[in-house]
Amino acid sequence: MPETAPRPIRRAAALIAAALAVGEAGALAAPASGEGVDAGRLERLVLQDCGSCHGLTRKGGLGSDLRPEALAHWDEEGLARVILDGIPGTAMPPWRPIMSEEEAMWIARYLQRTE
Repeated sequence: MPETAPRPIRRAAALIAAALAVGEAGALAAPASGEGVDAGRLERLVLQDCGSCHGLTRKGGLGSDLRPEALAHWDEEGLARVILDGIPGTAMPPWRPIMSEEEAMWIARYLQRTE
C-alpha cells in the first residue's frame, strides 16, 4: 500500500492483511462448501473488524451506520455484494479474499436483524 494512500485506506488494507495471515493459520479460513458458517466467529468479525470503521455500536464512524434501520433499503444480496467486493473509492475494502458468499450472506442477515 503506497504511503500516499489515505490513512483509513492503509488501515483497512492492514486489517485485511492481518486477517489473511490469520486465515492462513486456519482461524479465519472460510469453511468448505456445505459445512455451514461459524456464526460465533462471524459475529466477532462484525463486532471487531467492522466495528473498527463502523463503530462498536454500528452507529457509524469512518464507515456508515450499520444498524437495521439504516440498512432497511438494502436487500441481503446487495449487502453481501458490498461486503464481498467493497466500495471502490472509499475505505470499504473487499472481503472476498477471506470470506465465502455464504458467510457474507450470514453477515448481511445479521446486520439487518441485530440491534
